[in-house]
Amino acid sequence: YLPLVDNTRYHYEGEGNEYATFDVYVDYVTKDTIQLRTNNGGSEIVQVFKKNSDNITRNLFRGEVYYRENLTSKEDADKDIILKDPIQVGNSWTLSDGSKSEITGIEVKIETSLGTYHTVEVTTTTDQGKVKEYFAKDIGLVKLVYLDDDTTITSTLSKIDKNQALVQTIRFFYPDKNMENIIYHDKEVTFKTNDISKMMLERAYKNIEKDNASPVIPEKANILSLYLNKDGAVYIDFSKELVTQMNAGSGGENLILQSIVNTFGNYYGVEKVYLTVDNKPYESGHIVLEKGEKLKVDMEKVID
Repeated sequence: YLPLVDNTRYHYEGEGNEYATFDVYVDYVTKDTIQLRTNNGGSEIVQVFKKNSDNITRNLFRGEVYYRENLTSKEDADKDIILKDPIQVGNSWTLSDGSKSEITGIEVKIETSLGTYHTVEVTTTTDQGKVKEYFAKDIGLVKLVYLDDDTTITSTLSKIDKNQALVQTIRFFYPDKNMENIIYHDKEVTFKTNDISKMMLERAYKNIEKDNASPVIPEKANILSLYLNKDGAVYIDFSKELVTQMNAGSGGENLILQSIVNTFGNYYGVEKVYLTVDNKPYESGHIVLEKGEKLKVDMEKVID
């Protein structure tokens, strides 16, 4: 009921709400976990599900996540069971918020544009109403129904696209040729399941497609690590070639660092970036940063 597949997009057609129609992409897969990204046109949600010996749990839920990062090893303080053995009517469990989930049907027929599925029906009762989820073997979630006193909202699986990657439009910032201002270029970056984000972003950043843009990351420099820290700042560590192969004066160096900060701060949706080189505070002949000193996203010198 939780197929661990890669490079797949599931499309759900909705009724009753503008966000009931959504797409689900597979970000990452391990031997027992899968990280799914849901895009309903208004926001993106990332969830990590895990197969255990007798149940499936949702280990992590993150709303408003527009960046791509491997979170399969992370867990929320409160994990919820999605489905558990035995698969029989009446089997129930309690969620972290006190709601009760129960298997209320097996071999329930669900009609979709892809055909008829025989599903397990799980009903969750909350203070606001009921949620019914229908799971099919080797497919996963086939239908989702929200019920309250006045409203019924449904989302039904209508399409499964194989060999489908996630495509994000990302804004990369560069100093201009005159090293006076910062310009930007919006690029489409394609992520297949289990692609390493830092490598894909580095490759896209180095590929300069505008004649009036100056390089930011030298060809032999690499991003060694990249992640959103608990303090709400992006942490990015470069190899030493960022400094040793940077051919710029003090003014140009400032623009290069600001371009990096703007790019990754903007991608992660935060205001501060902690930039290090070989896991040490950034230091060059012109600029020295203190340990723990963070740089701020600043669009003052950015021109269209």
